[in-house]
Amino acid sequence: MITRNLQPFILKYAGQYPVLAIVGPRQSGKTTLAKQCFPGYKYINFESLDNRMRAEDDPRGFLEDTGPRIILDEIQRVPALFTYLQEYVDKTREPAQYVLTGSHQFLLMEKISQSLAGRIITFKLFPFTMNEIYSHIPDKTISEIFMPSESAHVKPERALPELILTGMYPRIHDQQLEPRKWIENYLETYIERDVRLLINISNIRLFENFLKIAATHSGQLLNFAVIANSIGISQPTVKKWLSVMEASGIIFILSPYYKNYNKRIVKTPKLFFIDSALLCFLLSIKTTDELKASPLYGNIFETFIISEFYKRIHHVCEKPPLYFWRDKTANEIDLLVEVGSELIPMEIKLAKTFSDSFYTSISRWMNLEGNPSQKGYILYTGDECIGKTKPISVYPWYTF
Repeated sequence: MITRNLQPFILKYAGQYPVLAIVGPRQSGKTTLAKQCFPGYKYINFESLDNRMRAEDDPRGFLEDTGPRIILDEIQRVPALFTYLQEYVDKTREPAQYVLTGSHQFLLMEKISQSLAGRIITFKLFPFTMNEIYSHIPDKTISEIFMPSESAHVKPERALPELILTGMYPRIHDQQLEPRKWIENYLETYIERDVRLLINISNIRLFENFLKIAATHSGQLLNFAVIANSIGISQPTVKKWLSVMEASGIIFILSPYYKNYNKRIVKTPKLFFIDSALLCFLLSIKTTDELKASPLYGNIFETFIISEFYKRIHHVCEKPPLYFWRDKTANEIDLLVEVGSELIPMEIKLAKTFSDSFYTSISRWMNLEGNPSQKGYILYTGDECIGKTKPISVYPWYTF
C-alpha cells in the first residue's frame, strides 16, 4: 500500500477539528486514505441507495444511530446532512468526530461554508505523485519540493513516455491495470455521474468533443473564443464547462504573474490537465511512439511536470503558489514559484542534450529591473546536473 504525502497532515489536524473533509477527483484514493488514517471508524458510503434514503428521510435519526467516529463517503450525495452535522458537532466539540469524503469539490465546499464554517478542515487529494510511487520520501514543506536532490529522487524504472501514458490514478498502479481501458471507463463514469449532476447537458457527444478540444490547449494560453468556435458553443458555456472540469479535479488553471517590473505582459491564464494519461487519451495518443511523434509532446511534458508540483503542494496542505510569466513579445517563463520571500523561475525542456540556449529565458527574466530572483532552475530530460552552484542550474526532471 502506497503511503500518501497528505496522511501526516490529516493526522496532525485530526486533533484540532471536529470534522475533517477529504475532497478531490473521482478515484484519487480518498476512501482508502480515510480508512488508513482512521482504521477504527465505522464506514458508510452514500453511493448506496439504502444509506442515502436513510439519511435523507430521517437525518437526525441517522446520525443518532451511527454516532460519531464515522467516515461518511460521497457525502455530497446527501447535502441536507450538513446542517444536522453542525448540531451534533456542537454538542460535544470533540475532535475528529466525522470524516467526510466527496468528489464534487465545489458542491461540497458550498455546503461546508454554509453549515460547518469554523468546525471543519478540508484536504484536497489528487492522484499519486511521482515521489509517492518511486522515491517514498514524503514531502513536508513547499521548500523541500523545490529543492533538487540527486540522491533522494531516483530515476524511475519506467521511461518517461510510458510514465506519461500510464498516468497517476491509484487504481491503475495498485491493480496493474491497462491504463487506456481504465481511463476510457473513468471518462464515461465522470461524464454520466459527475458532469450530469453538476450541469444540465443534453448533448453528451458535444461535451465529449469539448473535452478533446480542451486537451489540445493543455499547457497553452486559455483562449475561450477559439475553444467556443471549434465546437460551436458560446464563450459563457466554455467558461461554465471549464469551471466544472476544474471543480471536479480534471484540470487546473495557472495564473500569470504580473507583480513584476515589465508592464507589457500577458494576463491570460493557462490551462493544464491534472493527469497525463487522461490527457493523452483525449488526444487519441495510444502508444509511446505516437506520443514521441506528437507535435504536442512538449506541452504534454510541461503539463506532466507542472501537474506534479501542483499535486505535491496540495498534498502538504498548502495552496499552490504557482504562476507563469509571458510578455507581449513571447518571452516566457514556464513556471514561477513563490516560496516565502523567494520567487523561483523554472523552465521545462523536452530535450536530452544540454544547450546554452536553455539559459536565455531565465537570464532575461532575472535581469529585469527590480527582479528579486536569485536562483533559477531548468528541468530537462537528460541525466546530467549542470551548474549546480550557478544562479541558473540544469537538472534532470526527476531530481525534484
